[in-house]
Amino acid sequence: MNRTLSVAALQLSFVKGEIAENISRVGKRIREAAEAGADIVLPSELFCDHYFCKTQDEDHFSKAYSWSEHPAVTIMQDLARELGVVIPVSIFEKAGPEYYNSVVMIDADGSALGVYRKSHIPDGPGYQEKFYFRPGDTGFKVWKTQKGNIGVGICWDQWFPEAARTMALMGADILLYPTAIGNEPQDETLDTSARWRRAMQGHAVSNVIPIVAANRVGNEDGQVFYGTSFICDQVGEVVADMDRTEEGIITASFDLDSIDRDRAAWGFFRDRRPDLYSDLL
Repeated sequence: MNRTLSVAALQLSFVKGEIAENISRVGKRIREAAEAGADIVLPSELFCDHYFCKTQDEDHFSKAYSWSEHPAVTIMQDLARELGVVIPVSIFEKAGPEYYNSVVMIDADGSALGVYRKSHIPDGPGYQEKFYFRPGDTGFKVWKTQKGNIGVGICWDQWFPEAARTMALMGADILLYPTAIGNEPQDETLDTSARWRRAMQGHAVSNVIPIVAANRVGNEDGQVFYGTSFICDQVGEVVADMDRTEEGIITASFDLDSIDRDRAAWGFFRDRRPDLYSDLL
């Protein structure tokens, strides 16, 4: 019998300053996805609040928690255990005097498998994350969950082919990218939604691996998030997606054994030449 993996992505808007309400919104959609047969359900980046990184405001540091004690993590642990689904939970993490943009991987039995800290931290108009987050110190992660081997990058990580390739080399069956991205305040004519998708579709093709990207929607004090969450298969074809404003879930299922055969047949990993890649380091 072939291994089949069913995944879901959530696309939602969030309420400013209402952590409990936002966690509840996500939880309701996770239930919906589980009822639709999802094994893994991906919420978007930093879903507990509005995206606070568009400006530098020291008051926001009070919103961070230790990853094991974060209310989103503890609530999602109970939900994962009840529903038997895997949930990557995106949080603002406090670790001693340091702060990170992190994902905690919750397995289908409710256990927390650990934390991944965002490796690539953007800094620009509307996305001033370097004020809040240190660059991640965990390295890339592939989580061996009860449902499959899952690689997770966070938002800006999704633009870097090295991150996707590393997780593929670590044995990921699928790559997940929780995201918060929208308009560019410095240039009203710049819309990155199409290239955002194409970058990840390229990762799918080059690594013969499905991709799931979950973005938020809504106008958050003038910063408009463009949604367009999607799931693509191992050849980069979009198999499920949403538009720029709708809220809800998308799902897709993949035959992992068939994908393994495709990956072997294409020979990308057979024909790699790491002996020639020293300039990357």
